[in-house]
Amino acid sequence: MSVVECAGKSVEIDDKGFLVHLEDWDENVARSLAAMAGVDSLNKEQLEIIRFMRNYYLKFKAFPLLGQVCKIVRQPGKCVNEQFINPEKAWKIAGLPRLDSIHFIALDGKNYKMEECC
Repeated sequence: MSVVECAGKSVEIDDKGFLVHLEDWDENVARSLAAMAGVDSLNKEQLEIIRFMRNYYLKFKAFPLLGQVCKIVRQPGKCVNEQFINPEKAWKIAGLPRLDSIHFIALDGKNYKMEECC
C-alpha cells in the first residue's frame, strides 16, 4: 500500500491502484484516480457511470451487471466498455475495492479478472 496525494488530500491505495478506504472518495479524488489509471479527464457520461457503480456497490456490496449500468444511466448498451475500455478502470476510479471472481471481456478483446486484495 502507498499514500498518494489526490486532490489536496492524502489517500491510501493498494498495490494495484485501488482506494483502500471507501470514505476517502469524492469526485476530486476520482479525477486523480482517473489520471493515475490513464484517463485524462472525466466527462459527464463517465461520472454518471462511476457514481452509479459506487452507489450500487455501497447498497449491494456487489459489482453491477454492465448492461444494467448503461440502461439505468441511459447510455448506449456497452457504455462502460466504450467509456473506459476496461470496466475495472471505472471501478477503480469509483474508489471501490477489488472483488474476487469478477470476470469480463473488454472492448480491446482482453479478458480481465479482478482479484481480491490480501
